[in-house]
Amino acid sequence: MTSGREYGPLVAAIDQGTTSTRFMIFSCTTGEAIHEATHQIPFSPDEPQQGWSQVNAMKLLETTRECMERSVEKCGNLGINTEQIKAIGVTNQRETTVVWDRNTGKPLYDAIVWLDVRTSGTVESLIQLTESQNKDALKHICGLPIHPYFSAVKLRWLLDNCEDVQRAVRENRCMFGTVDSWLIWNLTGGVNGGVHVTDVTNASRTMLMNIKTLQWDDTLKAFFSIPDGVIMPEIRSSSEVYGHMSDGSLKGIPIASCLGDQSAALFGHSCLTKSEKGGAKNTYGTGCFLLYNTGDEIVFSHHGLLTTVGFQMGPSSPVQYALEGAVATAGELIRWLRDNLEMFRESGDIERLASRVDSTEDVYFVPAFSGLFAPYWQPDARGLIIGLTRYTNKHHIARAALEAVCFQTKELLEAMNKDSGIPLTALLVDGGMTVNDLLMQVQADLLGIEVVRPSVSEMTAFGVAVAAGLAEGVNAWCAKFKSSDESIERMHRFVPQISAEERDLRYSRWKMAVQRSMQWVQPDVKRETSEESDKAPHQLQPHVAATAFMCSSLAMALLAIIRHI
Repeated sequence: MTSGREYGPLVAAIDQGTTSTRFMIFSCTTGEAIHEATHQIPFSPDEPQQGWSQVNAMKLLETTRECMERSVEKCGNLGINTEQIKAIGVTNQRETTVVWDRNTGKPLYDAIVWLDVRTSGTVESLIQLTESQNKDALKHICGLPIHPYFSAVKLRWLLDNCEDVQRAVRENRCMFGTVDSWLIWNLTGGVNGGVHVTDVTNASRTMLMNIKTLQWDDTLKAFFSIPDGVIMPEIRSSSEVYGHMSDGSLKGIPIASCLGDQSAALFGHSCLTKSEKGGAKNTYGTGCFLLYNTGDEIVFSHHGLLTTVGFQMGPSSPVQYALEGAVATAGELIRWLRDNLEMFRESGDIERLASRVDSTEDVYFVPAFSGLFAPYWQPDARGLIIGLTRYTNKHHIARAALEAVCFQTKELLEAMNKDSGIPLTALLVDGGMTVNDLLMQVQADLLGIEVVRPSVSEMTAFGVAVAAGLAEGVNAWCAKFKSSDESIERMHRFVPQISAEERDLRYSRWKMAVQRSMQWVQPDVKRETSEESDKAPHQLQPHVAATAFMCSSLAMALLAIIRHI
């Protein structure tokens, strides 16, 4: 432990996301992050073939440990006494599925990332097993549609296609969990007594938890044919001491909160604005996620949204539920333009590019790289750019990409307003993309309501840190938050600047583009890898999109446009 400069009690947050891991430290007295002590490590999931996204689970663990150690080193250089860290919280990418060996602690297969769509064929087979042959057949139990997004489908694919997993299940040594479970088990000891837990928010994204009882559901397990040999984590609340760090510079510090990333952001916003039931936020990260707090009421959507757990702040505290709209591709679209098309060097450059033109000149970009999530839930959709002319240049395409993120959010908000019956008058936002002022202004224009950006930009880490500091047995968080009105006044507000007629026209054109992206994947077209060709014929195989001609033609056209400028 490091001694030195006194900050008062501190809490820390592990923020393990889709494309990076970071460790942040917050003051319990001011609520502010000590940015100089933050350490972040970026990485990219592997994409071994089209539609697949996976990452070595050891990389997630190793980057977490390294971030923690580097942060401690930075504290030493700053003269910060790390003995004042009273608790650590864990927030994570949700749905990403990990299976590992109880005896060796090693992963049995790469973690399958939430946006992976290899399970499209599995989903089709599962839907056919339901009495109604409807993707929403299990929604009344778990709140979710049968879709490649969720963990149970990924686990079913692993059970069908991975011999190491099958063998481990037969020998009762196959542990299953989302990323939070994998990290907490390892950080609290792993094979030497690690605690195998998850929280209600992460469990609610697996399709295996009953949304009412908050326990693993036998009916759901039977439907997905999850055998008893799969070792499930214990479901706990989002704020309590699960165990203690077993080694490293922070050995002995309690891990005292666990929240899926979007639930952590929702809780963080509720702290700053004092909003409970009726509060909503939109996070702009790899994907885009709009959550609306429905309080202790379970609301089932009729407009394509998910029913999920918002958070539970302690074992004896009431559960807060939420309606959620999820979009797979937001920041991921900007990375695609940067890395695949090499349109710019840094993600932040897109604001400069897009600002060079006042409109897209009727170009629309539907980034259905992993199909369409809410409100459509169409895994057979694929991305398109439409409206190209000889006049189109990279500036129009950059602006169309930003507008795509905003249009997707508008669709979520439209569905949420219908389900809640109370239209939002302002949207709270967070996430890495919100530093882009042009994006935020376009979002306000297309929504027709104010977009409000808090002064706290790291809302996910902030939310889970507060939850750790408030946990029973820690009780370290003592920051006083402003009242709702005062807090919002301190935020950056973006006001709509276009007419309702223009807004409606552009939205109708967007909807036309979305319809044209659907049903691109042909269900009878399959491709096998060499590994899969040897599998038994009864095993489920992934459907892969027949998009080679479309993608190559589009890429050639875009590269021609970009290089011509």
